[in-house]
Amino acid sequence: MREADGPVQIRAVGELLGLDASVHGKLEPLRTKVTKPATRGWLHKRGGGRFTARPKACGAGP
Repeated sequence: MREADGPVQIRAVGELLGLDASVHGKLEPLRTKVTKPATRGWLHKRGGGRFTARPKACGAGP
């Protein structure tokens, strides 16, 4: 997600990982795996089924 220029759809992530993106059932497990970090606040879920990485916090750390 961090390497993308903008919001990424699950289909693009699946293609990058070598999954058959033409079969809807192949992407559903991946969609679940990406949705979990989004609910935890690690990713940002945007409209249209697109995801982006959350920006890193400024000044975080010692």
